[in-house]
Amino acid sequence: MIQDNIFLRPFKTTGGVIPFDRITTDDYEPAIREGIRQHDVEVAAIVDNTDRPTFENTIVALERAGAMLNRVLSVFYPMLSCNADDALHEVSNRMAPVLSEHFNSITLNEHLWQRVKYVHDHFDGEQYDVEDRMLMRETYDGFVRSGANLQGEDRKRYRELSKRLTELTLKFDQNALKETSQYELWLTQDDIAGLPESALDAAKQAAKAKGRENEWLVTLDAPSYIPFMKYSDRRDLREKLYKMYNRQCTAGDYCNLDILRQIANTRLEIAGLMGCKTFAEYKLQHTMAETPANVYKMLNQLREAYLPVERNEMERLTKFASELEGKPVEIKPWNFSYYSNKEKDSLFEINDELLRPYFELGQVTKGVFGFAKRMYGLRFIPNHDAQVFHPEVEVYDVTDENGKAVGVLYLDFFPRATKQSGAWMTSFREQYIDENGNDIRPLVTLTMNFTKPTDSKPSLLTIREVETFMHEFGHALHQLLARCKYQSLSGTNVYRDFVEVPSQFNENYVYEREFLDSFARHYQTGEPVPQDLIDKLLASSQYAAAYSCVRQLGFGFIDMAWHTITEPYNGDDFEFEYEAVKDVQAFEPVEGCIMSPQFTHIFSGGYAAGYYGYKWAEVIECDAFDKFKQDGIFNPDTARSWVENVLSRGGTEAPMTLYKRFRGAEPEITALMRRDGIIPAADDKGTSSQKRP
Repeated sequence: MIQDNIFLRPFKTTGGVIPFDRITTDDYEPAIREGIRQHDVEVAAIVDNTDRPTFENTIVALERAGAMLNRVLSVFYPMLSCNADDALHEVSNRMAPVLSEHFNSITLNEHLWQRVKYVHDHFDGEQYDVEDRMLMRETYDGFVRSGANLQGEDRKRYRELSKRLTELTLKFDQNALKETSQYELWLTQDDIAGLPESALDAAKQAAKAKGRENEWLVTLDAPSYIPFMKYSDRRDLREKLYKMYNRQCTAGDYCNLDILRQIANTRLEIAGLMGCKTFAEYKLQHTMAETPANVYKMLNQLREAYLPVERNEMERLTKFASELEGKPVEIKPWNFSYYSNKEKDSLFEINDELLRPYFELGQVTKGVFGFAKRMYGLRFIPNHDAQVFHPEVEVYDVTDENGKAVGVLYLDFFPRATKQSGAWMTSFREQYIDENGNDIRPLVTLTMNFTKPTDSKPSLLTIREVETFMHEFGHALHQLLARCKYQSLSGTNVYRDFVEVPSQFNENYVYEREFLDSFARHYQTGEPVPQDLIDKLLASSQYAAAYSCVRQLGFGFIDMAWHTITEPYNGDDFEFEYEAVKDVQAFEPVEGCIMSPQFTHIFSGGYAAGYYGYKWAEVIECDAFDKFKQDGIFNPDTARSWVENVLSRGGTEAPMTLYKRFRGAEPEITALMRRDGIIPAADDKGTSSQKRP
């Protein structure tokens, strides 16, 4: 019965942590339906209020409406990504169109819209603070962008398209999750040449879990796929696994080809209803970039700077591989990781396996927490009483240096069949000030897919996995350090092309000796990383930087291509993608291989016409870290300014306003190019005029 549903009232737990031991799959659907009903009642009360519409009785009231629905969805959606079985997916399939219709019914409520519009048109900003003014602007713009100004058939059509888009993106996402778990590469003794002990242990453990003691299992999960592509001497198996990975969702029960075209075409039609020629034009109105032209300007500027260097990198790698093999070698996509790893090792005498013993997950976690303590005065205290959604999840109470509660952090480290690939941060609750003036602190979860421990070894990370941890932790800090009045403006609720700034900023520390020395210890001997290894790591940090940048630009070009179509597209998806990346492709297209059908970031993950934001944000965060390099990477005054002007302010002001308050000027692209070795470290004066695109 609904009155017994766990989501009906705020959780009566210490700190409001989620009582996962009392939540079942059967709770979600009735809770969502009841949450919708309560939200409808609260919205009706705003609409039926006979008093003159004001900021308080309309805009703030609308901001605070839907508490129960938000409570259940803030648990439901994270579980869909990290702990979903078929039953939970079935709930999602039923609820997705219902939720889409519900939220459309709010933004397309003509009486509510008229109240919002009245407040907006009569709003005296001088009587309110900057956060109130932003809430007013965001609420009004949100209604406009969601069709409130549409009339008649256009309004009806928008509602239909929104519902269809919700269903399509959900199906795309579910297909991608299910497809990944289908692929397996089984190895025998004859197939394991070149694989390091860590990869063999993990593959043996995976095979053992499936009852095949005398074999090794490689999957498409990153901790399995990446080491195999990097180390396996079996070129034929690398090619096979590469094609497995890059043909996901191109055929069979989980094919996404038709779905992705429908998504792109539906978005185009929505943009048309809003008076825009392309979906990118519509979407970018609410970003720092503002227009597709500005996005392409940045992508092309980076392409022109990095592509010649990338071509030199590939020529050097081809020469190295040919000398290594004693015959001409053509670098193929399934050869790149293999040969680049060997070249990097020959140049710098450094590779993942040399460093991995020094990055035991427990020690890395202490290092990450130590970074937050030194920078921001945060403490992380294990909470063994909090309930978790999976036995592997760890929970920490986060406090400031005075012991005051900051929030709660959940860490979910390892792959499983019910979990999507990749890494991300999300929140079970965001920070805000409630109607009684209480500062409600966030509940944050970091989800990753790291190398699992085996029977003989703990989880030992690669340097890239350490980067990933620091990256997602940057998102977490953005949430945990938030000090905002309104939930919709708090933490990571910022423009999409700014949201990656705090996370990518954190990655810089992985290549700083002062940070590494604080935690990197050999898991067996306790010895710190030898100084010569740290020197080699730092020396190798620019290796293949141009290739990595150009590869990232390719993803941005794919995204923009799909979202700058001006007519519905029903052609060949493969040719479409090949055309999109032709100016930045490192390899000739491989028959049957394509990124788009598994590109969840842009087709189901919120980054549509926004994937460029990773590089946009990288320009900004490199410029920010340049300030720390000048002042000292743990300088307390600079760190305090970073918190006060960026991390704590969420989306309460325009991102560039916040950044300029911290830095004193707009960011310049030169810091990124220096870090990547594209321009010499001393070449400041000649290029400092290259402003952010």
